[in-house]
Amino acid sequence: MSITDQYISLEKKYCAHNYDPFPIVLDHGEGVYLWDVKGNKYLDMMSAYSAVSHGHKHPRLLSVLQKQASKLAIISRGYHNDCLPRFIQRACELTKMDMALPMNTGVEAVETALKAARKWGYEVKGIPENVAEIIVCENNFHGRTIAVVSFSSEEQYRKGFGPFPKGFVQIPFGDNAALKAAINKNTAAFLVEPIQGEGGIVVPAEGYLAKCAEICKQHNVLMLCDEIQTGLGRTGKMLASWHEGVTPDGIMLGKALGGGLLPVSMFLAKKDVMNVYTPGDHGSTFGGNPLAAAVGFEALNVIVEERLIERAAELGEYLLTKLRQLTSPIVKSVRGKGLLTGIEIDTQYVSGREFCNALIARGVLSKETHETVIRLAPPLIITKEQIEFALVVIRETLKDFELRYQRSA
Repeated sequence: MSITDQYISLEKKYCAHNYDPFPIVLDHGEGVYLWDVKGNKYLDMMSAYSAVSHGHKHPRLLSVLQKQASKLAIISRGYHNDCLPRFIQRACELTKMDMALPMNTGVEAVETALKAARKWGYEVKGIPENVAEIIVCENNFHGRTIAVVSFSSEEQYRKGFGPFPKGFVQIPFGDNAALKAAINKNTAAFLVEPIQGEGGIVVPAEGYLAKCAEICKQHNVLMLCDEIQTGLGRTGKMLASWHEGVTPDGIMLGKALGGGLLPVSMFLAKKDVMNVYTPGDHGSTFGGNPLAAAVGFEALNVIVEERLIERAAELGEYLLTKLRQLTSPIVKSVRGKGLLTGIEIDTQYVSGREFCNALIARGVLSKETHETVIRLAPPLIITKEQIEFALVVIRETLKDFELRYQRSA
């Protein structure tokens, strides 16, 4: 049995089967590259769903992690620490928000937003107790807790996990008229991804978010943008909602906030929203710990100082332009913004997983969604030359599957 098979066999025996990983075992990484236990090198075009936007083992982030870990890592939020204040301040200033509540994972930030929206609805808007509604979109992905999967339109995420909490109203994504029609006197908030990531890199029509913000303001409804995957420079702006000049009432950040080293997230909002929280309402053992705050603070600084946002805008446009020039019958469409890109493929030729396996064999890591869309979301430090390598591999892989289909026809 090979060393790869040994690791995979051990994981299958002892680890819950809630993932179906590709058959490689990664060992170490640096920059935009990863290596497996056999020494094979791969270009990372996934960056852990944007969690590794800074690249693997970024020297500035690694230095801060090591320095802070040797000083003070974890304490209770029952005490102040000297790292959290500047982290929160920096995050609020960069996102134009008033206040923030630190958590760990993205879905925790979403849950924090949902709780805040409901309490704001009762205490500020005056909605009668226990009837507040939050509008969400079809095809959404905000995480996998019971509350969040309760308003998912993906059957697998829900099957076997009911009964579910009430109070969520689902409407089509990208439909302003549906949003307006769904709002009533008990509506507290509208939760939306500026671009649906897990849903297949679905980019709404231009003007959609701006119109949503206008509708929400007219009806005294909070607009909450899940920027966990799209925020922090990924789409060529600090926040994807800024492409339309929208400043939401609240946003969720995560993934890249931890610099590819730690799970760090937060819910940021305007003061009247965040002020509904009082001591004891909400909390987290690890949220806002000194180690996470130190790394998160440096992660934000790196994004700004190393101009990762500008890189995402420039190189994202280059990648999208090149992908849209592909003439393969396998490619149905290409969509995205910045360095968040999806190639929708015709599955009569090849499944998404099979296509990604073929990319891996050529040294490029990607991951399909819903078997139909190949996601490309590399670290924002990627170069044009490295993008060119990925493009060559994609073209060769498309050609291989075209020839295979022709032979079998």
